[in-house]
Amino acid sequence: MFKKIIIIGVIVVFVGGFLFLLLKGSGNKGNSITTVKAERGKIVDKAVAIGRIEPENQIAVKSKISGIVKTVFVEMGDVVKKGDPLVEISPNPTPLEFAEAKRQVEIDSVNYENLRKECERTQELLDKKLISQQEFDQISRSSGEAELRLKLSQEKLSLIEKGKTNIADRKIESVITSPITGTVLEKKINMGDPVVPLTSYQAGTELFTLANMNDLIFRGTVDEIDVGKLGEGMSADLKIGALPDDSIQGLVHRISPKAKMEDNATLFDVEIRITRTGFETLRAGYSANADIIIQKKEDILVIPERVVEFKEDTAFVEVKQPNGEIVKKTIKTGLSDGLNIEVVEGLKEGDLLVERPPKEIK
Repeated sequence: MFKKIIIIGVIVVFVGGFLFLLLKGSGNKGNSITTVKAERGKIVDKAVAIGRIEPENQIAVKSKISGIVKTVFVEMGDVVKKGDPLVEISPNPTPLEFAEAKRQVEIDSVNYENLRKECERTQELLDKKLISQQEFDQISRSSGEAELRLKLSQEKLSLIEKGKTNIADRKIESVITSPITGTVLEKKINMGDPVVPLTSYQAGTELFTLANMNDLIFRGTVDEIDVGKLGEGMSADLKIGALPDDSIQGLVHRISPKAKMEDNATLFDVEIRITRTGFETLRAGYSANADIIIQKKEDILVIPERVVEFKEDTAFVEVKQPNGEIVKKTIKTGLSDGLNIEVVEGLKEGDLLVERPPKEIK
């Protein structure tokens, strides 16, 4: 009997001690306070633009004569110099084009002959001092212009007939050359393809797209919320999806004055010139994001913005004192990036700030 009482007593003491520790731990947990430290750091206020990497200027190469593609000298991705041959067009004029070229030669020939005779007549009048030098010069100039038009129309007819001609003592053939030094971005024709010429009334066949890949630019859009903070010359950090390890910098070059709507969002076009070159891996069309630096501060006192309470124009934080006391302090804030905020006055480095759990929404 006595032994049973002792066993029961030990069990009661053990259970009592366990409950005491459990309740004590529960009480401490309820009274525990989460704190964050005020530290020195940096804050960057930035706007995000979404877009692509593109050449600043692209050139569409077209032909001024109709025909069939005879020879293609370059392929997509080739680097060409200004004047390098790109494609040879074998002239294949329509009957209408040939007739129009012949008719134009006839018209220009008649005009020139009439003005030439008029020029001879006015020369005689000038010699007799019956007209002024100014009147003679005007007729002479018109005659010279008519002669030039006749030569050009004759050269055009020769080009249509033979695929080659001579203009200003230079032999011109139906070979299209590169207008710039750059890279062939697109080749849009193959041997045997028909070519429609570029004229005042038709766009013509696009043969190639060329660009200088050393002059790349970011073209994208920013939200209307941020555009008012932006200005030309601001720095930007570009992040290329295909090149996650590369750091590319640029400067804001142009901001559109007019908004556009996309998916019910009001956006503004922005262009950023890439200032750091030497990225041989950059390609036209890469998708990219640009962090445009609006303002940047370093070595400042920084705290999480979530621990700050704002009432009207005043900011408050709760500071835990060394003795455990919680004191509410008024602070003066500065730059914010939406997550962290600068403290200008009211705190010092190392202060512990109380972080209250978010209030439950009922």
